[in-house]
Amino acid sequence: MKQTWRWFGPHDHVSVDDMMQAGVEGVVSALHHVPTGEVWTSGEIAARQQAIGRMKDGQASGLRWDVVESLPVSEDIKKQRGNWRAHIDNYKTSLENLAAAGIEVICYNFMPVLDWTRTQLHWRLPNGATCMRYDFVDFAAFDIFILARPEAAADFPDEVVEQARQRHAAMTAPDKEMLARNVVFGLPGAADNFTLADVKAHLADYRDVSAERLRKHLIDFLSEVAPIAERLGLRLCCHPDDPPFALLGLPRIMSTEADYAAVMAAVDSPASGITLCTGSLGARPDNDLPGMMQRLGKRVHFLHLRNVKRESNDIRCSFYEAEHLGGDTDMVAVIAAILREERRRKTEGRTDWSIPFRPDHGHDILDDLNRSGQPGYPAIGRLKGLAELRGIFTALSHPSVSLPA
Repeated sequence: MKQTWRWFGPHDHVSVDDMMQAGVEGVVSALHHVPTGEVWTSGEIAARQQAIGRMKDGQASGLRWDVVESLPVSEDIKKQRGNWRAHIDNYKTSLENLAAAGIEVICYNFMPVLDWTRTQLHWRLPNGATCMRYDFVDFAAFDIFILARPEAAADFPDEVVEQARQRHAAMTAPDKEMLARNVVFGLPGAADNFTLADVKAHLADYRDVSAERLRKHLIDFLSEVAPIAERLGLRLCCHPDDPPFALLGLPRIMSTEADYAAVMAAVDSPASGITLCTGSLGARPDNDLPGMMQRLGKRVHFLHLRNVKRESNDIRCSFYEAEHLGGDTDMVAVIAAILREERRRKTEGRTDWSIPFRPDHGHDILDDLNRSGQPGYPAIGRLKGLAELRGIFTALSHPSVSLPA
């Protein structure tokens, strides 16, 4: 298990020096400033590699850009409208350029409109730390009464609609603005400038895109890019829906083991794989994370290890980002399954036997609370999570420990 860390580039509040001190072995990054659908040029890729490779004092960091997260799939590709064919061609060119730079793992997602969704970005925990949270009733209040999507009320149980009505009535104008801003934060690159009218326009574009149609579009996309990736020795890995259930009337097609199994079977290429995110998938009580790693492990190319605490056992429920070892997912069992898969790959002679992982999300603790960094990506909170995960990995990897088959 290769220990990596997500870095948002030179403007990230967490520096290359911070990553060095955390003891990470590789970096996960992306060219967020390049508009979606355009080519990632060799020059831009090289510039990011050079930034990762140097500490503040100019000394070599020894770190390299190991995983792309994400090479974004445009809304045109997802809808198969507008410039979608040109965007696929550009995607292929970007893959060529990444391969030439020696980067082999590329994470992406196929979530329409919303990249991820939370209602609170800094929810206070009893110990004073803060974390991200998805409140089902708050989201219903946003959808029904703030966004005022015409069909919204029919998408929620009657009791949730009534709770949302009462909660919305008790909100101040700043409360409503904050809730809308938090939800819209999941629109890639749009945290500061998307309006509710923009959201409504995006939703209108998907009005006739069913889950079946969106899944076909994903398969069409992979049928185009996976052969290129396989020829180049790249590993594409699709991130699950976050949260893994329907939102705003939009289709969600990568939320369960069955979803992944269907897509992996449809494009049966080793280059077409999975980002196993234990937090996203763990927000559903019917997802068996250790079992998914065991059954789908040969196609898992990247790991997001984080935990969530569900507040009910319903498929659609409130949840919050828990400590890495403190949520509903048995992280010890997950890591044991990962190590068994790595052992199997090594026996087979696979060169990709060591699967990169990163400690995804984390609580804002200690000095994180004063940094105003990227929500979910504090320095100290993620370091705490990495240390906990590193402890499990080290213990289970010890020669005295025998992993069951």
